[in-house]
Amino acid sequence: MLDTRQRTTALLVAACFFMEMLDGTIVATAAPQMAASLDTTPGSVGLVITVYLLTLAVLIPLSGWLTARYGARRIFLTAIVLFTLASAGCAASGDLGVLVAMRVLQGAGGAMMVPVGRLLVLDGAAKTDIPKIMAYIVWPGLMAPVVAPLLGGVLTTYASWHWMFLVNLPLGAAAFAVARRLVSAGPTVTPPPLDVPGVLLGCTGLAALTWAAHLVAETDSGWRSAAAVGAVAVLALGAAWRHLLRTAHPLVNLRTLDVVTFRAAVTGGSLFWIVVGSMPFLLPLLFQEVFGWSAVKSGAVVLFVFVGNIGIKPATTPLINRFGFRPLLLVSTVGLACAVAGCALLTAATPLAVTAALVTLGGAARSLGLTCYSTIAFSEVTSERLRDANALSVTANQLAAGLAVAVATIALRLGGSFQDTPSGAYAVAFCLLGAVCLLPAAGALRLRDGAGDAVRTRRAEPAPQGQARAAVSDSRKSE
Repeated sequence: MLDTRQRTTALLVAACFFMEMLDGTIVATAAPQMAASLDTTPGSVGLVITVYLLTLAVLIPLSGWLTARYGARRIFLTAIVLFTLASAGCAASGDLGVLVAMRVLQGAGGAMMVPVGRLLVLDGAAKTDIPKIMAYIVWPGLMAPVVAPLLGGVLTTYASWHWMFLVNLPLGAAAFAVARRLVSAGPTVTPPPLDVPGVLLGCTGLAALTWAAHLVAETDSGWRSAAAVGAVAVLALGAAWRHLLRTAHPLVNLRTLDVVTFRAAVTGGSLFWIVVGSMPFLLPLLFQEVFGWSAVKSGAVVLFVFVGNIGIKPATTPLINRFGFRPLLLVSTVGLACAVAGCALLTAATPLAVTAALVTLGGAARSLGLTCYSTIAFSEVTSERLRDANALSVTANQLAAGLAVAVATIALRLGGSFQDTPSGAYAVAFCLLGAVCLLPAAGALRLRDGAGDAVRTRRAEPAPQGQARAAVSDSRKSE
């Protein structure tokens, strides 16, 4: 059972996660207004999104080493301050160059804030408390991409784009005040020397991969430039993988992948994250470009994803305790695949209730799946390897979330090559993404029965009737 401190810390980290994810997606809705205000083009504003995601991807692997070197409390508080001040700097930016620089600082704060915060919650927690902890932490990350289009549209319509960053100031101040009182210093250790080759190779590969994803998502970018940057990413990441497996003190310990449940969460969970992240991007485009809906109506319908998230959330931990991870991962991955592929059948004439129901089903499946993946990831990881596993898990999740829009864009472009109509292109894209979601379903099938049971809390099964009578008889004889 979680005590008050654990529950409050989990909610604090959840709020930080929400801020980080929201700022990664909300800017897209205000690109035209920001471009006019900064005297640049809407396409250039895309750089504001990319540098933020790029900084997150590059610096998250360093979180584990920095935590060991300077202590979790110091890094966590510094990250909150940096993220909040950088948000104020973004709002005060008068030109694109300053805004991009502030977004880099904001990404640096976010890269430390969430991984270290999650480690604070997990460190020392009982295995059976992990499902509840991860249930608290996961749902804000699911809510932010869904709320962002509507919130961004409202803020830019009735206020200005600056308020997308100003809303972080009271949230950051409150988070700092709570964290300063709640989070204890804890013991510090002397970490091994920083793995400089791992930093250079890993950061180069992650940065190149994120930039290649940006080039793919840009409609006016050529395939050659994206392929060239992608090739650099593959080479750098391949060299980093080889180095990290051979060095004595790697920046990110890939040896944690020898834990079967953790490996399944990293691989299957990353593919699941890609599909999850692609839907808040594709659905508004379908509703507005093909169905001709307004931004407000489109955003309101997409919010039903959040309805599904919230509707299933109270039941996730009881379901895990009752049925285990393998059956629930199969249900969630296949359920999300069916919901995503089902969007291919939507038309402007589809009753709104049917569309909302399908979107709600997808929201429930993604919430259940991500909670299961986030929980089973640490179910069999020892406390000595928790810091390494946490850094690798957060890096993989963030990278998958950053690649989601690029994968959705590729699926849409492939759909356009097979179908002449916009609706047909979207239908193919949804079917392709549904097929991607079947890959983690195949991974879930390979899990053994009872995988992750260390974090489950199960009721004691009643003894058979005959045994119960014998126990009562023995008790009476002893009296």
